Amino acid sequence: MATPHLPPAQGRPSTEARDAAGAALFERLAEADCEHDREAIRSELACLYLDLANALARRYRSRGESDEDLRQAACVGLMKAIRGYTPDRGSPFVGYAVPTITGELKRHFRDRCWSIRPTRRVQELHSELTAVTESLSQDLGHEPSRQELADELREDSLVLDQARSVSSCYTPRSLDATVGGDGQTPLHAILGEYDAGYDRAETHVLLARVVRCLPERDRQLIGLRFYEDLTQREIAERIGVTQMQVSRLLTKVFVTLREKLAEAEEAPAGPRRSLTA
Repeated sequence: MATPHLPPAQGRPSTEARDAAGAALFERLAEADCEHDREAIRSELACLYLDLANALARRYRSRGESDEDLRQAACVGLMKAIRGYTPDRGSPFVGYAVPTITGELKRHFRDRCWSIRPTRRVQELHSELTAVTESLSQDLGHEPSRQELADELREDSLVLDQARSVSSCYTPRSLDATVGGDGQTPLHAILGEYDAGYDRAETHVLLARVVRCLPERDRQLIGLRFYEDLTQREIAERIGVTQMQVSRLLTKVFVTLREKLAEAEEAPAGPRRSLTA
């Protein structure tokens, strides 16, 4: 349904006068013969109850949505109430309009205002949490625990945690927002990021354990190649073999190291199993 463009309301009648005028307009609406006349009467009703729609929209301020968008959603709800109201049932229009407009405002937040959109069930739980928390607090005499809320809602506690955290999905905090006492430090400056140094440090620790398990000649080759930074020719001269033999020996050592590192990385947490063959 398109958002109605309503003319400004002419003054603010008392509640009693407004409702009396509204009842008369609904009578005229029921008796109108052509759609043009009915639309004109609906516009008069919309102007008459516009303040009610705006008042309901103001209840949802400070939730990250503009006042104009809230008023537009409330007007959509008002027009739905005007079109759906049946005077013959005997209930006053306001009693029908308030939940209709409120429902439209909630639907607006549910469908349009998520920067990061959670599942429908998580959205529904988010809406239920406040009422259930207040009710349980009165019944139990204390703030309900996470498990007590999950039991009451018959929902998994992990899903409940997601529902508790979805408020930030409306308006995620900007990475350029300032934090700290000085008010000048951007948020992105203090956020953690992936540091490859941790992986290198862990590999270094595992490698040291693996190297200690190698035969003495293999440890000597690794020391000459990587700690003394000798070439294969210089290593060959040092230990009295050919360069080709050094190349083959180093290749064999590297294969052994890769195999034992893989075993160490796959080992379960807790005391390390032996790395020896």
